[in-house]
Amino acid sequence: MAEIRSPLPGTFYRKPAPDQPPFKNEGDTVAVGDVIGLVEVMKTFTEVKSDVAGTITKFLADNEEPIMAGMPLAEVDA
Repeated sequence: MAEIRSPLPGTFYRKPAPDQPPFKNEGDTVAVGDVIGLVEVMKTFTEVKSDVAGTITKFLADNEEPIMAGMPLAEVDA
C-alpha cells in the first residue's frame, strides 16, 4: 500500500471547483502524474499529483480539510 502525501500545508480540495466532480474517487485508477486534488495556501492553488500508479483505496483527507505538509491524503494499492 502506497500513500499520496501533501506537498505543503494548507486546505485540501478534492474538486477543481465547488460545482464540479472530484478529480478522483475511491476505486478509481491513478497513474503517475495524475492530479488527485488541490492544496490552497493564501489563494494559491497547487496540484497534488500521484507519484505511484494503482487504484485509490481510500481518501484520508476530506474535501476542504486543513492539512499539514507530508500528511497522507490517499492510499493507493500499487
